[in-house]
Amino acid sequence: MVGDVLLHTPVSQSGLQKDGTYNYDYLFKFIKKKVKSSDVAMLNEEVLLAGSKFGISGYPQFNGRFEVGDSIEKAGFDVVLHATNHSMDKGKAGLISDLNHWKEAHPKLKVVGMYLTKKAANKITYVKKNGIKIAILNYTYGTNGLPLPSDMPFAVNLMTEAKVKADVKKAKKNADFVIVCPHWGTEYQDGIDSYQKKWTDIFLKLKVDLVIGAHPHVIEPVKWVSDKKGHKMLVYYSLGNFVNSTARRGAGTYRQYLGGMADVTLEKTEDGKTSIKEAKFIPMITHYGQDRKITTYFFKDYSAKKAKKNRLSGQDTTFTFALAKKHFKKVIHKKFLEGIQ
Repeated sequence: MVGDVLLHTPVSQSGLQKDGTYNYDYLFKFIKKKVKSSDVAMLNEEVLLAGSKFGISGYPQFNGRFEVGDSIEKAGFDVVLHATNHSMDKGKAGLISDLNHWKEAHPKLKVVGMYLTKKAANKITYVKKNGIKIAILNYTYGTNGLPLPSDMPFAVNLMTEAKVKADVKKAKKNADFVIVCPHWGTEYQDGIDSYQKKWTDIFLKLKVDLVIGAHPHVIEPVKWVSDKKGHKMLVYYSLGNFVNSTARRGAGTYRQYLGGMADVTLEKTEDGKTSIKEAKFIPMITHYGQDRKITTYFFKDYSAKKAKKNRLSGQDTTFTFALAKKHFKKVIHKKFLEGIQ
């Protein structure tokens, strides 16, 4: 899984082609080989893709083009997580437009967290690969104060205890492994807040197997937690942004350009038990080129020379390749960190 596809205006504009059409394959150019080789690949689609009819917009109420979704599938992703605080940015009509496009143009992709019907909202999403059945659940803490449609209160999965408990209970009965992807935490905070701690305890009591979080727009720690009965749960508190072009300026802004890929290998033993065999955090960085092209690299494929040409340097004069490397090592424990010496 990768983190937030966050479509600030420059990201949306970067897809413009010479013939006037839009194509966003470039966002995924340098990571798609890894995505395509994965059995299950997920991303957090932070903002609506309701199409140009609703006006393409950046912060604070976002909307992206359908073509972003086309490139997401082309890059090899299987699951799109859509329950975020921006789910209602274009109202009921925008949400419907977004979901209808996924359904019509990309029927093989599984979209989780936003729904057109109550029946769909009550249905757990499962992916079966290599004899392992995985349940994938997605919730958001809220929708920035924008109300859910009165006739579609199920449209966005809100993180309530009743809903989460019912879903996880159902998933545990039918799946070998349960993943919960919560939209939680405090924006731009590297640490873990009280809300995340509360929900970590709830997920652990429900015996969730893996938690991969989004929303803070910066990377946060990866930790194993366990209960007294020996159940272990792995938590990626935040993968940060996959791609963005924030207008923020000043020291520390560089952290929003750093993200990670959760790379988890599952193993099913002869007794039928499925567990995590190996887990990594693969560092990534968004490059905002002088040509205004925006793409994301694995950090191991990036360089100090390339970093000097990142337009981020004009927003945050403290940014250097070395500083970014130091930050990854500071936040992510070395036993998870892949590709950084």
